[in-house]
Parts: sequence; C-alpha cells; structure tokens
Amino acid sequence: MRVALPIENGQLCGHFGHAPQFAIVEIEGNAIKGGTIETPPPHEPGVLPRWLKELGVNHVICGGIGARAVELLNQAGIQVTAGVNVQDPERAVEAFLAGQIQGASGPTCSGHEHGHGQGCAH
Repeated sequence: MRVALPIENGQLCGHFGHAPQFAIVEIEGNAIKGGTIETPPPHEPGVLPRWLKELGVNHVICGGIGARAVELLNQAGIQVTAGVNVQDPERAVEAFLAGQIQGASGPTCSGHEHGHGQGCAH
C-alpha cells in the first residue's frame, strides 16, 4: 500500500490542496517500509488526485480536505482518511496502521476560505 500525507514544514498540512509537499509512505503488511517526500504540481482542480494515482498512492491521510477533492480521489481509487489531527506524519501513519485514527472518510472543509498554511478558516 502507498499512503500520501500532505505536509508543510515537516508536519501534517492543515489542508490537502495547499500542501507544498507530500510524504509518500510505502507500507508492507502492517509496517512502514520506506518513503519519499514529493513536491506536487501546481494546485488546480483535479491535478493532485491524478498525480497521486500516477505515484501509485491508494490512501490519503490528511487534516482538512474539500468534498470535490474527496470525490476525485475516490474516483481515482484512492481512499481518504480526513480530519486527522496528529501533526507528525510518521506518527499519523503508525496510528493509522494501529487502527487508532478516528478520521472521516469524507470532506472536512466546506469551501475555499483557507488561510495560507493555516488550515481551514471556518
């Protein structure tokens, strides 16, 4: 399995679509086998789901994410665990693997009123 986490300054980014980087984590069985940090293409609707699919990602763990992004990710065969408040990406993956993540499978943001790097401004 390949899991993607949007990150900023080494921490889980507050909003999926505004992440300057993504941690792509390779999971085998129930263990982390490795990972890379990737810089996504410029943000435009539909670009990130296609890019992640090309990278072989099949699950996204994130904080805030909009409904359209969830829809596009799901259409690409990528599952979403959203609303995660664990800031350390490695700990977020470990908690996910241990079944300790209490995230949502749908959107956690309802618009585009997001501050730059500040997460959702609801």
